[in-house]
Amino acid sequence: MDKKTQKKTTESPEKGRILSKPRIFFGLTFILFSIVLAFSFISYLMNWKADQSQAGTMLDKSIKSSNIFGKAGDWLGNIFIFESIGIASFIIAFLFLVVGTLILKKKIFKPWKTIGHSLFFICWLPIFMGALTKGQGVLGGVYGYQIMDYLNAIIGTVGLWTVLAASIILYFILEFNLRPSSIKAKLSKINENTIGKVKSMMPDSDEDFEADEELKEEIDEIAPNVTVTDSTEDRPNHKVKTPEPVNPPKGFPEVPVATDIETITTPNHTSFESEPKDAPQPVSLNLNTKPGIPVSTPEEAFDIRPSAQPVPSAPVSSPAQENIKFNVEVAPVVDVLDDSDRKSQELVEKHGLYDHKLDLANFQMPPVDLLKDYGSEEISINKEELEENKNKIVGLLKNFNVGIAEIKATIGPTVTLYEIVPEAGIRVAAIKKLQDDIALNLSALGIRIIAPMPGKGTIGIEVPRKNPTMVSMRSVIASHKFQNTDMDLPVVFGKTISNEIFMADLSKMPHLLMAGATGQGKSVGINAILTSLLYKKHPSELKFVMVDPKKVELSLYSKIERHYLAKLPDAEEAIITDTNKVINTLNSLCIEMDTRYDLLKNAFCKNLKEYNKKFAERKLNPENGHRFLPYIVLVVDEFADLIMTAGKEVELPIARLAQLARAVGIHLIVATQRPSVNVITGMIKANFPARAAFRVISSVDSRTILDSPGADQLIGKGDMLYFNGNEILRLQCAFVDTPEVERIAEYIGEQKGYSSAFLLPEYVSEDATSSAGTFDPNEKDALFEEAARIIVSTQQGSTSMLQRQLKLGYNRAGRIMDQLEASGIVGGFNGAKAREVLISDLHSLEQFLEDLRS
Repeated sequence: MDKKTQKKTTESPEKGRILSKPRIFFGLTFILFSIVLAFSFISYLMNWKADQSQAGTMLDKSIKSSNIFGKAGDWLGNIFIFESIGIASFIIAFLFLVVGTLILKKKIFKPWKTIGHSLFFICWLPIFMGALTKGQGVLGGVYGYQIMDYLNAIIGTVGLWTVLAASIILYFILEFNLRPSSIKAKLSKINENTIGKVKSMMPDSDEDFEADEELKEEIDEIAPNVTVTDSTEDRPNHKVKTPEPVNPPKGFPEVPVATDIETITTPNHTSFESEPKDAPQPVSLNLNTKPGIPVSTPEEAFDIRPSAQPVPSAPVSSPAQENIKFNVEVAPVVDVLDDSDRKSQELVEKHGLYDHKLDLANFQMPPVDLLKDYGSEEISINKEELEENKNKIVGLLKNFNVGIAEIKATIGPTVTLYEIVPEAGIRVAAIKKLQDDIALNLSALGIRIIAPMPGKGTIGIEVPRKNPTMVSMRSVIASHKFQNTDMDLPVVFGKTISNEIFMADLSKMPHLLMAGATGQGKSVGINAILTSLLYKKHPSELKFVMVDPKKVELSLYSKIERHYLAKLPDAEEAIITDTNKVINTLNSLCIEMDTRYDLLKNAFCKNLKEYNKKFAERKLNPENGHRFLPYIVLVVDEFADLIMTAGKEVELPIARLAQLARAVGIHLIVATQRPSVNVITGMIKANFPARAAFRVISSVDSRTILDSPGADQLIGKGDMLYFNGNEILRLQCAFVDTPEVERIAEYIGEQKGYSSAFLLPEYVSEDATSSAGTFDPNEKDALFEEAARIIVSTQQGSTSMLQRQLKLGYNRAGRIMDQLEASGIVGGFNGAKAREVLISDLHSLEQFLEDLRS
């Protein structure tokens, strides 16, 4: 053995031991995780109602978990069982166990077969449990309920159970091979094995040999030229006969003849040796010989040609059959509905779809005439200006050895876009460097170079016009594009460089961050957005929460308080100007967001649009707390002032709303005149994909708001850049004056409105004193004791839960909660979290209530 071979031999065991350590680690990790999942799921199923409410409170130390693995177990159970596939989640834990054993190279399970079976049960078990429980509980999960509900709506209850039964039957047929032929073969095999075992237990006798002769006769019927032989080991005194060699047929290789095969001969019986001499040579077939012994195969014994089958004759149709009338009728489709769908359909047939506009059925949307007409807004083409700018651009680029193959001008309301196609070999960076030189040569402010143009093989140079055209709010509101839009929250900003009306859906943005220096059109942009929404949405569909630290910008909208505005229950004015009230309002919006998510979860809906559609179809019961949910738009006019005065107390709820609130119809419009990094922090910026930038002072501010320069090159007066994650568009914001906003607000305010503004959930700050006061047992509510039992049994001090369980309004439920706090049953208000329940069980509660009665 050479040195290299010896070295490899000595190194290989050590290397194998090193490589085995990660395998053992990962294998045991997978097995341990499967055990954790299984026990978390079991514990979650025992206490799923309590665990589900605690799934989102992992960082709250005050709330204890009943799961065996604590809040992590709650979270795992809620994710896998409730929100996913129900009890089929145990299969996920089993798959982790299978993967762990495979990593450890312990082939306990057949991997591909196990995965196939697991996928089948993961797909169908939630649907089966959802159909069995009709969506009640967590056994089927959200997936099982949604698929069951969808199939139930498409093919009905009978069709759903037919599909489930067919899938189960098909699974057993494929798994256990339950075809008729296979069943018959298995039964015959069992019969043969039974007979063989019985015969092997009996001694040799004449009856045995008679059975052998019967077997020989059956073989002769199948192949008359086959001689049945037995091994010499079983019958040692038999006569030996050596078969003669047989010449193989042409085209086949020679096969050696077995010489150790004996012909069966017994005393007092006729031997099989007596055969006619002219008969073909038999083939000796040893039924008990060991594998590997060659057997001669003469031509007479095998026929590889296909057997001749009779050709079926074509059916002959008689004239009587051709004249028979053949009618086809299609049976009507019978739609089988479950009880809830049938009840909702009956309600729709009786009362029609729920109309959320009935409370203000006579409300009239503002007419376009309220907006000022500024006359013709057609763009005038100044050919001399265009030709002059073109010659200056071409001449300047030529001086810097930049050749141009083609140039084109697009005239917009404020700027003209010159698109140039450089000659081959010209670098784009060479043209970008000439931005200041082009601005100097054209004697123009706000030159912006777009190199290259998105989706085009050109370079754009935006040059402001000497005589810009105004874009009025009336022209864009009266446009066919705005009047016939199907957007949920349409916002019309103004016009693009190509003089096209630009619109966006606020529900798809889903939040908007605006920035711009003082006097550059930021407040006008906010008024344009609000005006767009007021012209398209009914008061029942939209509510505004307005925050105005300046106290003068949004005060015009106070007249529409009973129609479009939302506020806290104890607030005097709907337009919020006090910083402390801003903090309470933002936290109240967080409570509203959580409440809406609970409603969507109970209704099995993903977003507000699906929920309201389901409610309009009367599939949701208002007695369970369901109601029509309007969109809520939070408008903050000066965000920098709030950050300076409140800091994290404002930033955190704003960030939380921006992260989560879009699915429940709460959208944010945040504006600031100072887009610095300490105002627009990374947390805020990451959750506002849509940005609108008016003219700012420096390039740093432009990069803060847009992540790119350009906003510092705008010319002001509504000139803006809009960015929504794809490309930056230059727009001219539509102009709406203060008198126009006043006329719109007065027109809406003069009409019949709701009794008050839309009330947000009550929020009391942590440092505020408790408003419950002392508790008087003689003045307690009639539902006080029942509410106390609900709170203690669920261990969840929630006002919204009392509303749903006792079918109360918010004000009465809040008073009962104050009485429960004053009596010592629940703790103080805890912001967005539920109140702490101070009594642990119902037995202690009954003793406590008995003491109160006495």
